[in-house]
Amino acid sequence: MAELVFFSGTMDCGKSTLALQMDHNHRARGRAGLIFTRFDRAGQSVLSSRLGLSTPAVEVSDGLDLWDVVVERRTGGHRVDYVICDEAQFYSPAQVEQLARLVDEMDVDVFAFGITSDFRTQLFPGSRRLIELADKVQVLQVEALCWCGRRATHNARVVDGVMVVEGEQVVVGDTEAAAPGVVEYEVLCRRHYMRRMNSRAAHAAALSADVLPLELDACPLP
Repeated sequence: MAELVFFSGTMDCGKSTLALQMDHNHRARGRAGLIFTRFDRAGQSVLSSRLGLSTPAVEVSDGLDLWDVVVERRTGGHRVDYVICDEAQFYSPAQVEQLARLVDEMDVDVFAFGITSDFRTQLFPGSRRLIELADKVQVLQVEALCWCGRRATHNARVVDGVMVVEGEQVVVGDTEAAAPGVVEYEVLCRRHYMRRMNSRAAHAAALSADVLPLELDACPLP
């Protein structure tokens, strides 16, 4: 029986790597699938991992109907046994409902991968709908680490080295569209997210004579 499974986690926890591995495993067993992605770090129409692996994918635009894509492929004589959906947090709630329909009405397995919350700790609309509709929600076991060595639980947006908590929900890091300033993302533990202390701020504080030794003992630098 087909299922809609949502694999969630922070950045750097291996979501895209697992998506690529799952696609490989299913294809090795003779199954045929489709891969969707949106705003991948490597550009359009590609699913890439930070480990250097990549594969072609269908880019999910705002108006793309995922149900129609699968129907068109099947009516064209091609099998679709499963669908891999990376960067699913950027999908619209309507597109997530299309994925659920694929499971229920066409018996297609759907494996979605994405971040649950944004840099403001608010749920992405796509992730929220996946949590509401998924048969299973699985948190990836590969732990991303904060600069202090603790398990990272939050995604922080950093502009010109300074952590920010206001702005548009979707801004892709390290692209020209991220102007003004250089936009990057960093994973932090809850403690340092709440303190607005990203790695650059932590190193600057470590060099300051005004910082109490107690703080450095409690939050040792790597």
